[in-house]
Amino acid sequence: MKKLAVAIFVALLGLAFTAPAFALENQFGGYWRVRMFNQTDFDGRDNQDGISTAATTGHIETDSTDPAYGTMVLDDPTVTNADAQKVDTRTRLYYTAVINDNLKFVNKFEMDAVWGDSTTYGDIGADAVSVEVKNSYVDFNYAGANFKIGTQGGTLHRGFLFADDFSGITASMNGFTFVYAKVIETGDGPGEETQMYSGIYGFDLDGVKIAPAFTYVDEANGDEAWYLGVDVDAMLGGASVWGTLIYNGGERGTADIEAWLTAAGFSMSMNDMVGIHGQAFYATGEDADTDINGFQDATTGASYYWAEIMGYGEFDTQVSAGIPVDGDIISGIYAINFGMTYAASDKLKFTGDLWYAALTEDDANGQDDLGVEVDLVADYALVEGMNVKLIAAYLFAGDATTGGGSNDENPMEIGTMFSISF
Repeated sequence: MKKLAVAIFVALLGLAFTAPAFALENQFGGYWRVRMFNQTDFDGRDNQDGISTAATTGHIETDSTDPAYGTMVLDDPTVTNADAQKVDTRTRLYYTAVINDNLKFVNKFEMDAVWGDSTTYGDIGADAVSVEVKNSYVDFNYAGANFKIGTQGGTLHRGFLFADDFSGITASMNGFTFVYAKVIETGDGPGEETQMYSGIYGFDLDGVKIAPAFTYVDEANGDEAWYLGVDVDAMLGGASVWGTLIYNGGERGTADIEAWLTAAGFSMSMNDMVGIHGQAFYATGEDADTDINGFQDATTGASYYWAEIMGYGEFDTQVSAGIPVDGDIISGIYAINFGMTYAASDKLKFTGDLWYAALTEDDANGQDDLGVEVDLVADYALVEGMNVKLIAAYLFAGDATTGGGSNDENPMEIGTMFSISF
């Protein structure tokens, strides 16, 4: 009897220690992709033997072991040589500990590798340290509100203003969302760091979702930027439509910021097989005024992908020449898009897009035409759970892309991407 009592006591003690684990729910997920692509003449110039013959100020740096080949080093670093052939892999692993109905602990990790690159795990041996922390935060409910505290992802105004990971706090309650992000920590004390604050209120008006927002960025050097905007989403006549309008004010030194961005888009199904979509955006650029008229993204965290060549697309290593700021930071540019999708079967879908883009202010050569781009995508479910995309893109480059001259060349891209989500 004594032995039985001891056994029961040990069993109960074990249950006491393991009971919290029974209540803990572990959720795992992730994403994986491999991209194989070739990008040619993204600088709008004919590149031969790895040497850009662009008519721009620069010099050739040669390889001492083979002086016949070299790389054009441009004196203007904003102009890039743009032939690329690459294969890369990205893996993202997600782990969420659901402690109870009101508390979760979320972690997301990322591993990137370029095949054959010795600085990543893509080389022979595959033992490089390449693990990055993307997110690590707690997600909990308290007093009717939801809070996320830690390093997390966030989007403001569809990415035109912000779409990135950040360290801060998000609080949501009754349609109102407050976001605080620590952008730059200088360690010099209060008031010496860069911080972003944003308040968004979303409401539904007879099926039309409206979300006005105000965002303020307080910078370490005393400069400031603020944004007053609104997002609208609705279903109209069978079409899903959206719109965004943002006014950008603030100060940079002695100059006032007076800029704005507007964008709109739609998508609709014509039948079970065919759908159409389109979008347009316009963001002010710099002119001769003493004020700052170019739309300023918040904290360089903006990210809005659009065309394959001019706007990063699926193979987001570079964009064609002439794009102001960067391909996913929409400033000083306008673009118009129309596209169509065709579902040939449950497994196969084709998408075609036509883009026109131009600068909102002439460049240094008095040019504004970036060109007309054609993007074609075939999306196929190779096996259950895995998709493969075949992508081809061609840019009929304008003078703002090529810079003019006799050595103009139209950029092109072709590639394949395998991906799974789980």
